[in-house]
Amino acid sequence: MSDATTDPVIRRGNAPLVLSMPHVGTAIPEDIEARLVSPWLARKDADWWIDQLYEFAGELDATIVRAHWSRTVIDLNRDPSGASLYPGQATTGLCPVESFDGEPLYRPGEEPGAEEIEARTDLYFRPYHEALSDEISRLRKSNERVVLYDCHSIRSAIPRLFAGKIPVFNLGTNSGAAADSDLIERACAAIAASGRSHVVDGRFKGGYITRHYGQPEHSVHALQMELACRGYMRESLGPVSEANWPIAFDPVFAGPTRLTLRAVLVACLIFARG
Repeated sequence: MSDATTDPVIRRGNAPLVLSMPHVGTAIPEDIEARLVSPWLARKDADWWIDQLYEFAGELDATIVRAHWSRTVIDLNRDPSGASLYPGQATTGLCPVESFDGEPLYRPGEEPGAEEIEARTDLYFRPYHEALSDEISRLRKSNERVVLYDCHSIRSAIPRLFAGKIPVFNLGTNSGAAADSDLIERACAAIAASGRSHVVDGRFKGGYITRHYGQPEHSVHALQMELACRGYMRESLGPVSEANWPIAFDPVFAGPTRLTLRAVLVACLIFARG
């Protein structure tokens, strides 16, 4: 592993369930922050409060791997080769240079070049993925199956990325290749019981983490959950600014979504334990 300051935060459990939180980090090194248009803009697209929303996962004895660094430093859910996960659709890269809304993150001429991107991959990307691999391997030694559950959220309406509003629950399975159909059906049933809008393999089919680690043939099953922010935050649709984003986390408002997510994770554990 790299220096401890670049390592993710890990909560180790013994249940056959690993939660990945690659976009909850907000830390930005000073040398990078000095080149940005605005520190707020660089953090705008974080998966806000996801770690608090899934705080109950510790009660299920799940392992949680949580990023420390902002996705502006490096996006831990992008292919390190630079290949697009969604060819032909607007997206952001391994070291994003623009926000989801297309706003430049760096001052002109301050964007990271190939050499810097490679250095950031070594410093920030590899430690996170080494941690995920290590935790999955640890749990595979004592469990027949392991489920990797990748936690995400996104603003409900971002015209540059998708038309209209996305459903509240967006389950990604890499078109069924990342997980056994029984697991997918169990997770879908838990989501459907909420009575709220949902889709499987819609705009978000699963990023690099789901696609890379989801290997059902090797008893590692991966799901990505992309939540619309309105599902757990008092989100107002439309453009956001430093004055109104992010909205403070309200555990009471988030309660119904948290219950559904607990049901999904319990379904994952039932599947993993056979």
